[in-house]
Parts: sequence; structure tokens; C-alpha cells
Amino acid sequence: MENAEASVNETKPQTGFDKVKTVVGKINRVINLIGLWLYRLRKFVLAAPVVYYALKLAAYNREHLPEQVGINLQATGEFAQYFRRNLGVLGPVALPFGCLVRMLCSRKAMYSWAISIFTLALPLLLLLSNAYPT
Repeated sequence: MENAEASVNETKPQTGFDKVKTVVGKINRVINLIGLWLYRLRKFVLAAPVVYYALKLAAYNREHLPEQVGINLQATGEFAQYFRRNLGVLGPVALPFGCLVRMLCSRKAMYSWAISIFTLALPLLLLLSNAYPT
């Protein structure tokens, strides 16, 4: 009976391979946990850079757009329609935010996210057409 108890209490000494195996197993569990949370929060992870660059472009346009912003450049070099700078700054910001709200509410996040990426070109085009009219 004492031999049985002694064998149960004895543990096999870990070799170097066993130690590495346990460390790699722990690292694998941590990476899996991080991946799981990134997948669960993927909509917010995708939305973060779009929000950052939309706000960054809005701040840049607020400083560099003229007081009267024009759209629909005619062949004569005149704009067909003018509006205030605030609308020229806030309008292009509202488009990506609208797409991101739709992305957060929909099951298929990638379509709305891709559209929000393409709408980031609108502030650049507005700035380019008003800073260098032909």
C-alpha cells in the first residue's frame, strides 16, 4: 500500500521539451484569446482607422478650404454651385460615419466598410478642386 501512495506522490521530472511544450501551449492560448476578441470586435477594429482619418481630413479641410466652397466645375472655370466651408467640411465627414453606422447595424460588415473607405476620397477631391481650379 505504501508503494502505491509513494508512486502517486512522485511526479516525473519535466524535461526541457516538456517545459517548452507547456510554454508554447500557454502562448497559443493567449494568441487564440486575442484572435477571438479581435473577431468579436472586428466591426470596431475596422471602423477605428476610418473614423481617425475622416476626422483628420475634416480638420485639414477646415483650415485649407476657402470660405466659399464650389462644386460642379464648369468648362468656363466657374463652379455651378457654392456653399459655406462648414458644409464642405461636415458633409464629407457625414458620409463615412453614415456608412459606419450602417456597418455596425448590418450582418455583412465588409460592404459598408469598403464604401466608407471610398468616401474618404471625397474630402480630398473637394480640397483639390477648390485649391487648384482650372
